[in-house]
Amino acid sequence: MGRGMSTDHPKRPRRNFYGRFKGKSLKQSQKTYLDEDLAALAPGAVGWDENPTRENLDLDGLFGGKPIWLEIGFGGGEHLVHQAASNPDVGIIGAEPYINGVAMLLGKIRRAGVENLAVHPGDARDLFDVLPDQSISKAFLLYPDPWPKTRHHRRRFVTPEHLEPLARVLKPGAILRVATDIPDYVRQTLEEVPKAGFDWLAERPDDWRVAWEDWISTRYEQKALREGRVPHYLTFRRQG
Repeated sequence: MGRGMSTDHPKRPRRNFYGRFKGKSLKQSQKTYLDEDLAALAPGAVGWDENPTRENLDLDGLFGGKPIWLEIGFGGGEHLVHQAASNPDVGIIGAEPYINGVAMLLGKIRRAGVENLAVHPGDARDLFDVLPDQSISKAFLLYPDPWPKTRHHRRRFVTPEHLEPLARVLKPGAILRVATDIPDYVRQTLEEVPKAGFDWLAERPDDWRVAWEDWISTRYEQKALREGRVPHYLTFRRQG
């Protein structure tokens, strides 16, 4: 991963970003997806440059009053597109700063023909700033960057810096799903997420050992399985 980076904007908080914005060179088809499709899927209010006053997103205007779900760090987009295709009565926002992943998602959207998606090609924290309070019905955090070194654990998503604004935008009773193959990430998740106002819904081992019924295995999970790591599926409910 790259060194910590900060993004400057006259009205945005100054935040370090510890990750990659871009990897290997994009294919020509992926460049085309970004040029032709991204603007329509990332409405002006989803992004600091187009929303300098930090006005809340008009989610009703974006999705016509549908319940809104959120996937944080969608990777290559396979789960996001699967959920959108399986739930046409829901609007789903995907947040991902890695432009290669965004390009991969756009290609999948074209092939699947789904129309109930919006894309935030950036840091999820910036998206939280423009989401209305209690506006999200379900959220997904699937195979987030593990940051395995102890000194980097503060960079993980399951820290107050991320969980507190996430809890603010989730409706009472909203579901948060977390999937990870890293035992220490499980530990930190189970310590920090309840502190942010969530209940862990597990009652038996299969509740974290067995994937959700509507799950589609991602490329990250397949890699974990090939390398002998065990996935964990954690389900939380927002209190209130």
